[in-house]
Amino acid sequence: MSEIARSPSPNVLNALRAVTGPKGVFEGDAAAPFLSERRGRWAGEAGLILAPATTEEVAKIVALCAEARVAITPQGGNTGLVGGQMPIGGEILLSLKRMARIREIDPLNNTMTVDAGVVLAAAQDAARDAGRFFPLSIGSEGTCQIGGVLSTNAGGVNVLRYGSARQQVLGLEAVLPNGSVWNGLRKLRKDNTGYDLKQLLVGAEGTLGIITGAVLKLYPSTVQTTTAFVGVPSADAAVELLSYAQGETGGAASSFELISRQSLDLVVQYIPGARDPLRASHPWYVLAEFSSGAGGALREQTEDMLAGAMEKGMVVDAAIAENEKQAGDFWRMRHSISEAINHVGLGARHDVSVATSAIPAFLERADAAVRELAPGARIVAFGHVGDGNVHYDIAPAEGAAKNALDNLRDDIERAVYDVIAEFSGSISAEHGVGQHKRSAIAAQKSDTEMTAMRAIKSALDPLGIMNPGKVL
Repeated sequence: MSEIARSPSPNVLNALRAVTGPKGVFEGDAAAPFLSERRGRWAGEAGLILAPATTEEVAKIVALCAEARVAITPQGGNTGLVGGQMPIGGEILLSLKRMARIREIDPLNNTMTVDAGVVLAAAQDAARDAGRFFPLSIGSEGTCQIGGVLSTNAGGVNVLRYGSARQQVLGLEAVLPNGSVWNGLRKLRKDNTGYDLKQLLVGAEGTLGIITGAVLKLYPSTVQTTTAFVGVPSADAAVELLSYAQGETGGAASSFELISRQSLDLVVQYIPGARDPLRASHPWYVLAEFSSGAGGALREQTEDMLAGAMEKGMVVDAAIAENEKQAGDFWRMRHSISEAINHVGLGARHDVSVATSAIPAFLERADAAVRELAPGARIVAFGHVGDGNVHYDIAPAEGAAKNALDNLRDDIERAVYDVIAEFSGSISAEHGVGQHKRSAIAAQKSDTEMTAMRAIKSALDPLGIMNPGKVL
């Protein structure tokens, strides 16, 4: 890493500008949106911002940078939460925003081939227009790009049924750190011919190469969807309800979100138009969605399941959405939690995972650890209970200043990560490592794992020019 030049020379800058032409160069005021992230935690510093329009232009840029040993930071929709998309020392920032073509939709093979800069919502719409369904769904889907969600292995609300981004890709096209193009855009569901290179790039956060295209899996369109907002007496009951619901509905559960009362209180208090979906207050809630691709009585099946769960003590109250608007209102409550937290300040934010069955015990242990450090802090726990992913955020006590926990942030994070280690969990379930968790993963992973990861990095990027300062 000591041999690379983060800031390019004037000659290199001129050569890079010539690759894209004026349309692909962003300087001065036009550079600002690329160099700040939405929470304001990291500010970027780039020697030049380029937005190539084709894979060939990406390859030329990378080849020039490799020859000059100039570092590169790839960026998608700039929605990341761990600083992985931010250049930190004058690198070339390479945005994929101009590469936004839907290259092909193959309904008979249930695949779609896209540029890396296609916005996730646009990919969902294109699949829908072709009579198919692309299930990856996250809060930033109107802005994030396919290359970014693959590079970070994004999760979202449908992982329970369809899996994370890693499970949605069949093939990739990527520019490797020496400027060569790997065309792995195969539409195959079976290809047992050695190492799966695409899965090295998925989740690598741009440290092993730049994804420029992808073959994505499509699924049959869902004909019916039923959404329920459910009050439950405990986190244990929520986990039991998931298992019960999956069995009673034949696996129709596509989303199963856990929401604490503290989370809901903040949304009702700070988000305009938000109101409590149920009449009474409950310690925990589940937002569950069930879907089916065939005709049938899905709503009645959901009602019967909830009635049975109520008899067993897993459910206290429930409301089933009567229409799409009400279902949207339920989801707005869930998706507004992070926005609501911003109104009161954030002491520490955690994106962690444990085995689904261990969620209640994790919450109990983590709560106790946080209370020792910050007795009055508000614990805002919510997330994807179906895949064990908990967003465990700590906000200042009611009435306290927004920055009241700033001095305790590192201590709180370490305490929560120590609890995660007790459960053999992960300190980054779906947001990635980026800058924020680079040191933390080194403490969590074994020497064997870290050695293997560094060997892969060294083999593919021997000059260390790809997204330096991230992951490793």
